[in-house]
Amino acid sequence: MKELTANTLKEQILKKLITDKGRDVKEATSKDIYYVLASIVNEEVKQRWFQTRKKYKDEKYKEVYYLSMEFLIGRLLESNLLNCGMLEEAKEALEQIGFDYVEVFAQEHDAGLGNGGLGRLAACFLDSLASLNYPGHGFGIRYRYGLFEQRIIHGNQVELPDYWLTDPYPWETRKEEEAVVIQFHGDVHMHKRNDGALEFEYQNTDKVMAVPYDIPVVGYENDTVNTLRLWSAESIFQNNTDTLEEHKQFYRDLDHEHSIEQISGFLYPDDSSYEGKELRLKQQYFLVSASIQNILKHFKLNNKMSLRHLAEKVVIQINDTHPSLAIPELMRILMDEEGFSWEKAWKVTTNVFAYTNHTTLSEALETWSMEMMQNLLPRIYMIIDEINERFCKGIWFDHEELREKIPELAIIAHDRVHMARLAIVGSFSVNGVARIHTEILKKQEMKTFYNLFPDKFNNKTNGITHRRWLLQANPKMADLITDVIGPQWIKRPKQLISLLKHSNDSALLEKFDQVKHENKKVLANYIHQHLGITVDERSIFDVQIKRLHEYKRQLLNIFHVIYLYNELKENPNQDMTPRTFIFGAKAAPSYHLAKEVIKLINTVASIVNYDPVVKDRLKVIFMENYNVSLAEKIIPAADISEQISTASKEASGTGNMKMMMNGALTLGTMDGANIEIHDLVGDQNMFIFGLTADEVLNYYQHGGYHARDIYNTDDRVKRILDQLNQGEFGAHNIEFKDIYYNILYHNDPYFVLKDFEAYLETHELAERAYRDRMTWLNMSVTNIAYSGKFSSDQTIQEYATDIWKIKRV
Repeated sequence: MKELTANTLKEQILKKLITDKGRDVKEATSKDIYYVLASIVNEEVKQRWFQTRKKYKDEKYKEVYYLSMEFLIGRLLESNLLNCGMLEEAKEALEQIGFDYVEVFAQEHDAGLGNGGLGRLAACFLDSLASLNYPGHGFGIRYRYGLFEQRIIHGNQVELPDYWLTDPYPWETRKEEEAVVIQFHGDVHMHKRNDGALEFEYQNTDKVMAVPYDIPVVGYENDTVNTLRLWSAESIFQNNTDTLEEHKQFYRDLDHEHSIEQISGFLYPDDSSYEGKELRLKQQYFLVSASIQNILKHFKLNNKMSLRHLAEKVVIQINDTHPSLAIPELMRILMDEEGFSWEKAWKVTTNVFAYTNHTTLSEALETWSMEMMQNLLPRIYMIIDEINERFCKGIWFDHEELREKIPELAIIAHDRVHMARLAIVGSFSVNGVARIHTEILKKQEMKTFYNLFPDKFNNKTNGITHRRWLLQANPKMADLITDVIGPQWIKRPKQLISLLKHSNDSALLEKFDQVKHENKKVLANYIHQHLGITVDERSIFDVQIKRLHEYKRQLLNIFHVIYLYNELKENPNQDMTPRTFIFGAKAAPSYHLAKEVIKLINTVASIVNYDPVVKDRLKVIFMENYNVSLAEKIIPAADISEQISTASKEASGTGNMKMMMNGALTLGTMDGANIEIHDLVGDQNMFIFGLTADEVLNYYQHGGYHARDIYNTDDRVKRILDQLNQGEFGAHNIEFKDIYYNILYHNDPYFVLKDFEAYLETHELAERAYRDRMTWLNMSVTNIAYSGKFSSDQTIQEYATDIWKIKRV
């Protein structure tokens, strides 16, 4: 937008209030202002969006398509204003007409399109693709309901529907004319043509219409606007009720329509029943079938060449195993609709797909019932079966030394379809998301596949967009950094390293301290306003915000809190730096033990926060309904970043990067990207403790760890577990027995007790360091300086160069 000033933007807002809302500024609400401002931004964005699409088409760029079941994009108004170069003018214009920009931006509901790191990574990647002028787009599902809205009632997690589309979503554009049809169930009939080739005909299928909704992905201060396309499942039946029978059919169709809408109804529906599992499988095929059909149609429109050359213009990145069915779906279309032979279709397919693995956890490496796949997707199952047959025969004849390994390599084995194996076999690239994660894939979890396909495996350490997580979320810190080293870091984040030259400047460190204190004060006010709890903004803000899972070990964190509480009760006059422990986490609705940990955290909080002996030296805060917008409030205020997963279990982590970039110091295990943070900043600028990945894997393989031995020899551990078992932290004495039994009778599967003493000692070192303010601030600035390496711009540059082979526009 040329010659934009706060005054011209104010005039546009006032004019649009009248034309769009029929009211003047005195009658307007914050929500009215939000929609008006979003409309103004959209007018600017849509011009750039059209020009970007036209440029890609005219100049025939190779494009990357990122397939993901999650895109955790957060709120877009502030982000789009920032990327369009309009943010400061918008803030000033809002102030001139008497509105608080924070209140206006807060009118936007976080889009319910993701849950955790997987979805946030996808969102950061799309941001970087557009900001680096790469032709790249996302494909996902337009869920009507997000995972769930979390409420804490009597300490328990309660799940409420997250209907994020209650109000119109101003950033999406419905493209009904580009809808495609998806087919489930039915019969497959095979015919042999005169030339001997096989033809396949589908009959009695359940047809679903996939309608696209497009969201612009705005590059930072450039003219690139890429697309996030989300698919909505809708019925294709027509209402015609002239007769009684047609009335009956109409109501049957209504039931059928409801079942269709469920496909894009919920992010991760409960899969504890057969129907729930089938719905998840439907969602996955719905996403990939709609996306592949769309990609091929786009290719044909824009390129006068055969689909044999698809890989020259198209690369498709599979984000984790969920979209793996894209591989047989492309095979199906190439063979059944385009007349390709198996060999030609397979050559095209295996040159188009690249696969990102996000986990070594066996429960996250998806498998599906063979029977369910045959019933729901009969043609897709036939193709997977053929892929498997040819793959296993290849091993049998070409790799005699691996014959006995075929059951652990086969895509279909023991009546299960293994999606990670399908993704590896059908892709030209397989990447992990942190150096240690990739090494574990190569040497442990996928060792035999690595031996078969060593050239496929590579590492691409995850990243975060510094535009949202520093420039937008922490503007005062960003301004201070710009004052010190200039604005070049915004487009070249590695230039944050220039801060190192100033890390001993006491006057500058005082300014950093002042910004951090202001951020802590803002968060403390938010906590008081929403939870009614007063926290000391000069206390250590110790933060653990992430999905609630046993391997992430929120339990270890709350055990430490209980230990500190016990110590204060026994010695109320001891010298201890005040601490505020801040948790944010959702547990999967069916994950009983994770929900018990949430209950424990809230129960401990209800005791600790109101104990007069403790006073203000210890506070425990659980922030309900953790999401992107809440993270943007918490992260700039964090002093300590808890990254305490059981070593070898966290593939990468990105919360560690976000808090590092905002000056928090990592307290964590040598796991995931913590190792790469450690490589940069060293022992002297973070706090490392606990078992290594090799030690953990050795215990899993050979045994030798006995949790009960620690219980019997460490009085601190014994006291905490006995307090859980005997009801001291609960309404009755069976409240937390499941946690107690999981630790002692299931032998502490994530080594909470094993790492407990080292964790306590490391926290004492952190407290001692915090008391020396200049040393702490030097460590903090050092972390910010090195954080540019973890910008998603760097990660996307590596993907673009090493895997996708795409060029900047």
